[in-house]
Amino acid sequence: MKHILLIIALFVSLRVNAQEKKVFTYEDLMDLKRIDAPAVSPDGNWIVYNVRQYSLKTNTYVSNIFIQSTDGFTIKQMTASPTKDLAPIWSPDGKMIAFVSNRSGSYQIYTMTLDGGEPRSVTNISTGVSAGNNLVWSPDGKYIAFTSDVYSDCDNDDCNREKDEAKEASKVKAQTIEKLPFRVWDSWKDGKRSQLFLADIATGKSTDMTKGDYDVPPIDLGGSTDFCFSPDGKAIAFTMNTELNIAWSTNNDVFTMPVSGGDVKKISTSLGSDNQPVYSPDGKYIAFRSMKRAGYEADKQDLVLYDNASGKLINLTEKWDRSVGAVVWSKDSKTLYFDSEDQGYHPVYQISVSGGTPQKLTDKNYDQLAGIGNGKLVLRRQTMNMPAELVITDLNGKKTKQITNLNTGKLAGIEMNSAEEFWFEGAGKDKVHGFILKPPKFDPAKKYPLVFLVHGGPQGAWSNNWHYRWNPQLFAAPGYVAVMINPRGSTGYGQPFTDGINKDWGGKVYEDLMKGLDYVIANYQFIDKDRIGAAGGSYGGYMMNWMNGHTDRFKCFVSHSGIMNKYNMYGGTEEMWFEEWEMGGPYWEGKNKEQFEKWSPMNYVQNFKTPTLVIHGELDFRVPVMEGINLFQVLQRKGVPSKFLYYPDEGHWILKPQNGQLWYKTVHGWFNQWLEKPAQ
Repeated sequence: MKHILLIIALFVSLRVNAQEKKVFTYEDLMDLKRIDAPAVSPDGNWIVYNVRQYSLKTNTYVSNIFIQSTDGFTIKQMTASPTKDLAPIWSPDGKMIAFVSNRSGSYQIYTMTLDGGEPRSVTNISTGVSAGNNLVWSPDGKYIAFTSDVYSDCDNDDCNREKDEAKEASKVKAQTIEKLPFRVWDSWKDGKRSQLFLADIATGKSTDMTKGDYDVPPIDLGGSTDFCFSPDGKAIAFTMNTELNIAWSTNNDVFTMPVSGGDVKKISTSLGSDNQPVYSPDGKYIAFRSMKRAGYEADKQDLVLYDNASGKLINLTEKWDRSVGAVVWSKDSKTLYFDSEDQGYHPVYQISVSGGTPQKLTDKNYDQLAGIGNGKLVLRRQTMNMPAELVITDLNGKKTKQITNLNTGKLAGIEMNSAEEFWFEGAGKDKVHGFILKPPKFDPAKKYPLVFLVHGGPQGAWSNNWHYRWNPQLFAAPGYVAVMINPRGSTGYGQPFTDGINKDWGGKVYEDLMKGLDYVIANYQFIDKDRIGAAGGSYGGYMMNWMNGHTDRFKCFVSHSGIMNKYNMYGGTEEMWFEEWEMGGPYWEGKNKEQFEKWSPMNYVQNFKTPTLVIHGELDFRVPVMEGINLFQVLQRKGVPSKFLYYPDEGHWILKPQNGQLWYKTVHGWFNQWLEKPAQ
């Protein structure tokens, strides 16, 4: 009887605890710690990484460096700076770490020993070290490779400093622009190029290895790391685009050159993007990722080997219909490990250097490969209800252990549901995949409004991962069912499926989405079919505008950075090659004009009548802000209920914490207004 009472008491306690859990908020999202850039030590015993902590009060984040044993039992905080310490790496002997920090005012390289102490400054370059690209330590321990944005006609740092100071002091801010692109994402090029430098550890002297009018790495379509040393430290491989007009070229290539300086050698041959070179430990091969087709950002990424002795190229994944992500060699140079998108997940695979079919090692998670330590894979794992944590798994993927718990305690008091997947028959009877996320405190007897989310890209995908900008849990939190479908054009479902959106932006993809919506309404009885809203950003924003002209089944839309006019998009974006591929070429050539006309939502504004929240940033150079202004003004002129959330200080993404807080508050308010959300 005592045991029965104990079980009942425990059951009641669990129910009470579940009821006490709170609903997820934006403030909770910002309070989570974010683990980045994990790197495994040479002996395999330790992992170094940085942890970012955001603050709504300061409207920014701080980041510090940690090391942790690969068994998970020992953890040590290496830095405690109120600034940003990022991208840590190990010295070849494993006795030191290096990282990028802005603790001096600009980003520079610092080193420190494992016993702690004050970090030592290595560089003092006036243009700063690029914090967005990784550092790489040479095998002999003498150099650290890094990148910096410099003037291509300057031979030394004094020249760069003088030019920057003169530009800052000048009252004239006008520029004479002679070539494209002159702006990228949310910033202007200002006449500079990203160059590859070597920093001498002993002296701090920084040497520009790739002087010239090219960017290393390229401004678009790079890999996780786009430069590396050969195992003997005598050569360096890197990625660069040498086309004259990179605004309409994706022809990134892999090059090698001696560390001592000398001739640069191109080793890749495809007309598409080649990137992310990685030497095998024995120095025999350079592995890199390769796309075949020119001008296409979403072509299949094959894993290619370059034989350093013969110059022969070997495509290991030519017959495998997925794209290769981050690549790690086994220590014996016989096996390559990599991660890859696969049907809404991101598993890890292995393949022999001699070829064959890649073998899947992990599944039903979103795993990013960080390295190998003590015969185990080190992964950065996340799901739709768990922010990224580090896990280790056997090389066969069978036995897994989570070794960090940065947010476990914080999430324990928050109610979240796991994503559920479903498949349905889309356009042409093809199978299409999606996820559904129930709201907190879910009651199957109730009817819930639906928020229908459309991803960007368009060659992207909703995955079972954690997202800090478009977080499905935050969309579901107010009491909505969130549905995410991966229609035609999505990645991870084979290259033909991805290619299915080319020159068909509002065709089969739109049919996939509508059939997916029909499916969830028919199969999930808790969805209220009369209270459905939709939201999307970038291509997802385009689809909001397209749906506004083609259906009246939605109560409201949220269109973030959405395209209205394909002509203006082509003439305004910095990625002209993107529009040329998707529409078939420049609009004045051949029958391309028909594509630009056919797929421009502006040609269907006579049908617009659904209330729409428009969101756009002034610094969005990927989808220029005039697209959002165009949409809002048309809606206002037609008398369609609408609101414009305009950010003068943001680009394609909303990155500042307080701006993000306003974003979610406004979006939630819009859905609450038009979907009449029931009280919880």
